[in-house]
Amino acid sequence: MIQFKLEGEFIPLIQLLKATGLVGTGGDAQAAVIDGLVKCNGEVEFRKRYKVRIGDVITFEQDKIEVI
Repeated sequence: MIQFKLEGEFIPLIQLLKATGLVGTGGDAQAAVIDGLVKCNGEVEFRKRYKVRIGDVITFEQDKIEVI
């Protein structure tokens, strides 16, 4: 599990995927979200600009990101 320390109030979902290195580009992140490959707190999330906040758990393929 990857732990990501959030500096502000939130981070957009596609930026989080890029910041953790799970995708190479913003386009890759957008495609993953649109294709339904990303889950937020166990639910498939299709919104690219979803505001990820402290306590959220994001799942992408085999990786999990815990936002702290």
